[in-house]
Amino acid sequence: MTQTDYRIHGETGQWEVVIGLEVHAQITSASKLFSGAATEFGSEPNTQVSLVDAAMPGMLPVLNGECVKQAVRTGMAMGARINKYSRFDRKNYFYADLPQGYQISQLYHPIVGEGEVVVTLDEKDPDSAQKTIGVERIHIEQDAGKLLHDRHPTMSYVDLNRCGVALMEIVSKPDMRSPQEAGAYVRKLRSLLRYVGSCDGNMEQGSMRADVNVSVRKPGDEFGTRTETKNVNSIRFIQQVVEVEARRQVDLIEDGGSVVQETRLFDAARGKTRSMRSKEDAHDYRYFPDPDLLPLELDDAFLKDCEASLPELPDAKRARYESELGLSAYNAAVLTAEVETYRGFEELLSVTALRLGKSEKDIATTVSNWALSTAPGVRNGMGEEADPAFDTPEANAAIIQMQAAGDISGGQAKEIYEILLRTGREPAEIAETEGLKQTSDSGAIEAEIDAILAANPDEVEQYRGGKDRLFGFFVGQTMKAMKGQANPQVVNELLKSKLG
Repeated sequence: MTQTDYRIHGETGQWEVVIGLEVHAQITSASKLFSGAATEFGSEPNTQVSLVDAAMPGMLPVLNGECVKQAVRTGMAMGARINKYSRFDRKNYFYADLPQGYQISQLYHPIVGEGEVVVTLDEKDPDSAQKTIGVERIHIEQDAGKLLHDRHPTMSYVDLNRCGVALMEIVSKPDMRSPQEAGAYVRKLRSLLRYVGSCDGNMEQGSMRADVNVSVRKPGDEFGTRTETKNVNSIRFIQQVVEVEARRQVDLIEDGGSVVQETRLFDAARGKTRSMRSKEDAHDYRYFPDPDLLPLELDDAFLKDCEASLPELPDAKRARYESELGLSAYNAAVLTAEVETYRGFEELLSVTALRLGKSEKDIATTVSNWALSTAPGVRNGMGEEADPAFDTPEANAAIIQMQAAGDISGGQAKEIYEILLRTGREPAEIAETEGLKQTSDSGAIEAEIDAILAANPDEVEQYRGGKDRLFGFFVGQTMKAMKGQANPQVVNELLKSKLG
């Protein structure tokens, strides 16, 4: 079953789930959207609050230009329409952590229009089918503060540090049809934001979270009534919300009830959604243009500057890795999925190419296999014993160089890497002092082979008579005699010559 075949099975037949996501991404900036207050995560409550954030009388907002630039760059990364004219509106509602009594947002004239995100449906198979998820809009708005309920048994406290922090709300079209598609969309969106540098994508810290809109229908019918589950802060929880909310709606409809358009919350501990409030419409918020902020008008020079600042994006980088470096589709996809991964790979590739005196294309597969398989395998096996401070590109390149020169085997490379991560010693010194070097001395290896062949005449005769699998026996005996330090390639070549 593919992701697009996902169905909820009910008593009256199969139901299709329809999903749209509103992703709130905190814009990367040193200060807030309309004030100079800091945005650092984890500060003491109410230590990053300006007079503007606290809504003191007479305080006026001043737009942060960096936040505008980051939103535009994000839209460009999605191939979206950038609106040269946009406007800020006041969205009126009362929360204890919203001192102004309204949120400054963009409803009628957002800064970014329609775009798209292309996702791979089977993320374990980079060559699998792809799907395009439409993006309806991206608008800029300010965040609210936070209520703290766990510091007193009968009272809640208000922390305004987040109040006024700049957010991009990225609104998808209702194009997703399964939990897996929703997860793939958020992963790809997070990857794009981190490539662009417009959001750090840290969902645990709340800098990226999603409102999950879910409805169900019989295949081919009109859209059903949707619910919105607020502030879901992990991809796993987003997928769980889709599953449990779709099942709840199907059971409700088949029991004779009807779905109410409402806002819900997800109880992760119980794996259920619960009602929070009835869903408001735009008129309930009494939107109107913010009188303290002029409309935002972007000129061509600003847009060209934004476009020029964009990095090579994941899909383009993946295609280049395959076409120019000759990497497999799988390796290219994994290496380009996260910013840190591709940066680490490219730095290691550059350093290794310089040490070996070869082109990056010639060694790309070797380096990618080390970066994706060998090195992580050793680190994972060591756990907390591995010190990341010792895990430098130069040290990794030195080990790859020794293996490429035939000085060490693959197994010895792993042993050297493990000692390196534990002690920080130089790879060459480890190989020398720990006896982790293999010999390519054909004379010494040939002498051992001659002795082994002389000691096993029956096996030699059987091999020459067609029993090819005995070749492994001779290799094993030679390696044992050389205490595992013979170059396997030299061993194979000498054995084939003498047995042939």
